[in-house]
Amino acid sequence: MEPRESWAALAAGGVAGVCVDLILFPLDTVKTRLQSPQGFRKAGGFRGIYAGVPSTAIGSFPNAAMFFITYENVKSVLHRGSASYLAPATHMVAASLAEVVACLIRVPSEVVKQRAQVSPSSSTLQILSRILYHEGIQGLYRGYKSTVLREIPFSLVQFPLWESLKDLWSWKQGHVVDSWQSAVCGAFAGGFAAAVTTPLDVAKTRIMLAKAGSSNASGNVLAALGSIWRTQGLLGLFAGVVPRMAGISLGGFIFLGTYEKTRQLLL
Repeated sequence: MEPRESWAALAAGGVAGVCVDLILFPLDTVKTRLQSPQGFRKAGGFRGIYAGVPSTAIGSFPNAAMFFITYENVKSVLHRGSASYLAPATHMVAASLAEVVACLIRVPSEVVKQRAQVSPSSSTLQILSRILYHEGIQGLYRGYKSTVLREIPFSLVQFPLWESLKDLWSWKQGHVVDSWQSAVCGAFAGGFAAAVTTPLDVAKTRIMLAKAGSSNASGNVLAALGSIWRTQGLLGLFAGVVPRMAGISLGGFIFLGTYEKTRQLLL
């Protein structure tokens, strides 16, 4: 992959990340409060719907930029000399490695954001200071494993599906898809991936919101899923699935469409 292509992937990914995260922030807040152990109303209901947005605004660009520069470079390396039938596996590996790297930036931002979303009376800076004082730097990485375990299955579904839909549409019309067509493929792929990975998202939210010293604070995903199943059943495991699907479908449209368009403009 040429340096110009790498820089284009980095810049396009960053722009796409900022656009989608800020536009869809209210939906994300509603989803987080629905998944909160204290319940939607006690977590803030529809009040302070933009609580935690500074954390997202700061983390979005580097997070998405690191994802796409890793994804495109790994995909480029693995594509060399490989057969076409291996393309889905290539996309899976590239997306998984990209998630591991991106989560190093995403998790601290998400921990602060989610705690602000369920405590709208506290500022983002107050929450950050509280985490560092009580838990140190490791508090910012609470839920790293659960986030990676959510994001890798999500990307294993979303990105091969997105790439396959683009290839199918390109073949049907006889030329490469336009950015809006890529966005439509992204919306479908994102919505489907969001639905099937919702239980992992609920577990991740519970771990990030857990009080220090509680059972969920240990970061054990299986234990968190078991606790949710015992206390709330299937409905608890799929709490927030509608706003999550709606947000990620719309997010996939904006994110992947913006990424493709920005990358085309830069190359």
